[in-house]
Amino acid sequence: MLSNHLQNGIETAKMVWSRIPNAEEGDHEHAGLLRKSDGSSVESLEYEVVENHAYWEEQDQRGKLFLVYYVVVKWFFALLIGIGTGLAAVFINLSVENFAGWKFALTFSIIQKSYVAGFIVYVLINLVLVLSSVYIITHFAPAAAGSGIPEIKGYLNGVDIHGVLLFRTLIGKIFGSIGSVGGGLALGKEGPLVHTGACIASLLGQGGSTKYHLSSRWLQIFKSDRDRRDLVTCGCAAGVAAAFRAPVGGVLFALEEVTSWWRSQLMWRVFFTSAIVAVVVRTAMGWCKNGNCGHFGSGGFIIWDISGGQEDYSFEELLPMAIIGVIGGLLGALFNQLTLYISYWRRNHLHKKGNQVKFYCSKEKEYNDLATIFFNTQDDAIRNLFSAKTIHEFSAQSLLTFLVMFYTLAVVTFGTAVPAGQFIPGIMIGSTYGRLVGMFVVNFYKKLSIEEGTYALLGAASFLGGSMRMTVSLCVIMVEITNNLKLLPLIMLVLLISKAVGDAFNEGLYEEQARLKGIPLLESKPKYQMRKMTAKDACRQRVVSFLRVVKVADIVSILQSNKHNGFPVIDHTRTGETLVIGLMPRSHLLVLLQSKVDFQHSPLPSDPRPGSRPIRHTPSEFVKPASSKGISIEDIHLSSDDLEMYIDLAPFLNPSPYIVPEDMSLTKVYNLFRQLGLRHLFVVPRPSRVIGLITRKDLLIEDSEESDTVELQSTSISASR
Repeated sequence: MLSNHLQNGIETAKMVWSRIPNAEEGDHEHAGLLRKSDGSSVESLEYEVVENHAYWEEQDQRGKLFLVYYVVVKWFFALLIGIGTGLAAVFINLSVENFAGWKFALTFSIIQKSYVAGFIVYVLINLVLVLSSVYIITHFAPAAAGSGIPEIKGYLNGVDIHGVLLFRTLIGKIFGSIGSVGGGLALGKEGPLVHTGACIASLLGQGGSTKYHLSSRWLQIFKSDRDRRDLVTCGCAAGVAAAFRAPVGGVLFALEEVTSWWRSQLMWRVFFTSAIVAVVVRTAMGWCKNGNCGHFGSGGFIIWDISGGQEDYSFEELLPMAIIGVIGGLLGALFNQLTLYISYWRRNHLHKKGNQVKFYCSKEKEYNDLATIFFNTQDDAIRNLFSAKTIHEFSAQSLLTFLVMFYTLAVVTFGTAVPAGQFIPGIMIGSTYGRLVGMFVVNFYKKLSIEEGTYALLGAASFLGGSMRMTVSLCVIMVEITNNLKLLPLIMLVLLISKAVGDAFNEGLYEEQARLKGIPLLESKPKYQMRKMTAKDACRQRVVSFLRVVKVADIVSILQSNKHNGFPVIDHTRTGETLVIGLMPRSHLLVLLQSKVDFQHSPLPSDPRPGSRPIRHTPSEFVKPASSKGISIEDIHLSSDDLEMYIDLAPFLNPSPYIVPEDMSLTKVYNLFRQLGLRHLFVVPRPSRVIGLITRKDLLIEDSEESDTVELQSTSISASR
């Protein structure tokens, strides 16, 4: 009986929830679907190694010394990313704290004489800061709007979005964050710092910005999307480490939240980058403590030390703590749905074109608890909410008023045309209702050992868990920024509950925003209905292929008539049998058409033997610059004589693309595609014969000391397979 009532209640809640408008309803183009200037959707990145003739020729020219140099440069770039992101965080925090300090000092001095004049000055200063941020974003760097985490998550998932990692986006992100956060909007600078770190990493990886003549040839080593992916992952971790002074949390954030591909070598470089950020930030803080940074003191770099707070907790406290987790899941899921609806409406209708504050206190030792939260920087407000030994510092009426107002402001502000992070607003919201629950627990249990600040911390963790759906990385970040390891089990409890409750209603904040922006993320788990589908069922588009030796006019015609980014290349054997010899990417064809050096008069294939024909291109020439549009067919101008020429595609195609049989489960195809970071996958009929079988034993090889060949290891593995 009870289970039936519970099931009915859950179904009713889901039915009511489904009535809240969703971004998937209606016209996706007005919902902010990202499209390129030529009208095509966002493109995928090429993480697969194209092992063509140019690749092998370049590999033959590289010795072991180059491999050592390659690894050393990777670690050096990790060092530069850490230093650059740390300095960017220092600059943003110094600017925000000083703008806020000057704003509050001027406002307080004027309020003593005239409340109205002080209010006008306060509003004007905030308006100037916010409008400066809006102007930077709308006129200079549109891709810098929002937190940037959904876009970076899409990039690391294999989706190329124009403008996300450009130099102007980096500048817009830094100065836009200063204006929006300094202007008092209900948002934070932590999400933008993740985007900032990713931009710094991408720019270093491609040697700087050629458009603004800020490039260095000796830095232009990592040309492939695979190498850039590793660097951007380091940048994401560096951004979190700089925002929260939490290097371990930065590593786990990159692993859990943004990246879709991970390996142990990358983890060490990510950890090294985060450690460098921590050193840079701590050095800057030590320098600022001597009074060299104006209004910036010990705050700014988000850490709220509550190690001197509640030492222990009783069993009966677990119930209100679990309730905090449920509240966080509900409010977090509601926040995601409301921000999604507001962003959808805004795009569809508007974009179609720790200090106590004395505020009007009659006595000298009085303070205004509501102004202590409102009329302060968010960092100081959170420090007050987390503070220990401060029972009855805030009234329930003030906390409830702030919760309703700030929650509403955060929902409305998120998605505007300014850099906007959601970590700090989430902590503000969660710590407010967490402190409210803590006040109730203190009054109910009548124990002096219970701290309201502990419940404020748990509330902050629950709201972030219910909104962003992170667990491990968020747990470590909360421990690192509060310096209290004793609360780890409680933080884990509320995070697990809030995530479970939130997952019952919708997806996480970044996944919802990515869908709204049209970023086609491949999540870690395939859809259930894919189990009953095959690879052939997913092949909905007609295959367009090229002959090995193809006329230039035919290439131009095919590229103009469709938007495919990969084309099978076929050849014929002496017996006339059709043979698929590889995959030709669209970007490679455009480079060949633009250079014209490989045009030939003869329609016959060139000599297939290695070294018989000089390769006039390096693999780096075929790689599109990060976040750029690249070459389009409209940019290429060919004469009538050029159109009558031919190109032999064999030296430039990918001769070993990944292949699956047509009846393979779509679930297996999905996992293969995502885990390998593929852009194209051939679907072929069942093969007629098997030429061999590879087992684990066949892959255990070692370098020979006497020659460049490799030989099988001597192992005790049985020869049976």
